[in-house]
Amino acid sequence: MNRFPARALLALALGASLAGCASLAPQPRDADISQLLSERGGPSVDWSSLSAPPSEHARIAQWLDEPMTLEAATRVAMLRSPRLREYYARLGLARAEVLEAVEIGNPRLSFQRLSVEGGGHVRSTGLSLPLFDLLLLPANARLAGKDYERARYEVAGAVLDTVADVESAWYAYVTARQVAGMREAVAEGTAASAELAARFHAAGNISALQLAQEQAAASQARIGALQARADAARHRLGLVTLLGLRGEEATWEASDTLPLPVPAEDEPAQLLELARAGNLELLAARAEAEVLADALGLTRALRWIGGSEIGYEREKEGDGSVLRGPDISLELPVFNQGQAKLARAEARLAAALARVQQAELSAENGVLTGTQAVAAMREVVQTHRLALVPQRESIVARQQERQNFMLIGVFELIQAKVAEYDAYQSYLEAVRDYWLVRVELARVVGHRLPSDAGIEARTPSLDAILGPPEAPAMDHSQHQGMDHSGHDMSPKAGDKPAPKAEEPEDEHQHHHHGATP
Repeated sequence: MNRFPARALLALALGASLAGCASLAPQPRDADISQLLSERGGPSVDWSSLSAPPSEHARIAQWLDEPMTLEAATRVAMLRSPRLREYYARLGLARAEVLEAVEIGNPRLSFQRLSVEGGGHVRSTGLSLPLFDLLLLPANARLAGKDYERARYEVAGAVLDTVADVESAWYAYVTARQVAGMREAVAEGTAASAELAARFHAAGNISALQLAQEQAAASQARIGALQARADAARHRLGLVTLLGLRGEEATWEASDTLPLPVPAEDEPAQLLELARAGNLELLAARAEAEVLADALGLTRALRWIGGSEIGYEREKEGDGSVLRGPDISLELPVFNQGQAKLARAEARLAAALARVQQAELSAENGVLTGTQAVAAMREVVQTHRLALVPQRESIVARQQERQNFMLIGVFELIQAKVAEYDAYQSYLEAVRDYWLVRVELARVVGHRLPSDAGIEARTPSLDAILGPPEAPAMDHSQHQGMDHSGHDMSPKAGDKPAPKAEEPEDEHQHHHHGATP
């Protein structure tokens, strides 16, 4: 019986050991992503929770029993978002590509048995390994590690994008819900006004034109309420989709207030520094360029020896003598000298360097644009809070006094109250837009904004804005000048129209049907 040569077995063991040294864990680890997220103020990700263990349902049920705050929405998304499951799969795919890159080709075992004329046989046994794979194994392992680093940046960036999308959807839904409530209150008030106008018209106190104007205003307000309700439902479904909830889990209630702007905004220079050092899209582009630069160097150095193999061969002649020794086969670069591979590697590197420059420009310009947008929206919010809303409230108070003395009719008072509600709606939408531009700024920076630590005060709730006249005034410590008394739009039973002599029919103008939907 012929024994396979010990040298051949040694070569096979050597190749296996080289492949084993370059092997990696087959599955990604939590630490591969969690560290990148925690360094940027992002949430922690437990990849194992994506398999939906029983404890997950208990945690989510506990969060859904309470009003859905922004923090709770983010935590639910980290556990249930289908997008995160896709990103986990992407990371696993990148891990598999790393494993594939550090593997060498399987050895080839050859066997021949030739008959010799006159009797006897010649048997030949050989073992060969791909020389090119062996030479490239250390370099491939290094490149694969760098490419996995790039994949980590991309997946972590995608997770932060998901968080930003959830935050934007939460701000949009909470605001849309408040706006829908305000539009409903306006619709109810104008409907009651139209009903009162019909009684006045039947008594001969107002003209047919005035009645038609009140009825048209009520119809317009009802249209606005229906549109606002549909808009709130659309935003809610968008948030539910991002959270990965369905069925009974989608019956949660949201918080009814928004945070006010932070006490002080971040300096642009600080945000630029954070973006240059921590923007994951930029880091991924740099890692890709580094990988391709190393790959180009390898292509230049090894393009002459592609397809080469080394091996060991043992041959037994018919007379019983044994021939043994190493074997090498080299590819002669006569026709294909690797020009195409080299050109491809150079082009890929040039494209990667261009992407790095584009990512740097996008990050820097995005930070500058974002800080300007935040500053502008902050001023808009302040103007609403300190000027427009208090002014509209003051107008309602003065009109209420005039109506009490029968200097104006109830319809003019309702017109002033509609304008006040419009101002509140515009204020809440301005607060929403302020936070939306901050979310986009944080997305560009690639890091939670440092000033987020100063979030404390919140906007008034819908109940506070629409509170009945007899309710005590709300705390104005964070809403200077906002008096929420007298917000009930329903006409009182004793309300009377203004004397007709003061305002002839052809000069009487009504603007309350211009309320924003």
